[in-house]
Amino acid sequence: MKRLKITQVRSSIDRPLRQKRSLETLGLKKMHQTVEHNATPQILGVIEKVKHLVTVEEI
Repeated sequence: MKRLKITQVRSSIDRPLRQKRSLETLGLKKMHQTVEHNATPQILGVIEKVKHLVTVEEI
């Protein structure tokens, strides 16, 4: 299964609560923090909701 490297590049300040919770679901708490996840449909859906706040790389 593909692995994804997800990095938060924009702040969650002044964002709707749903987007803040999506970042927490991914495990992102700070700017420039990076996490790795498997590319499951659930993770891809969460990334789609906050794609303007994160960068995604395939590893």
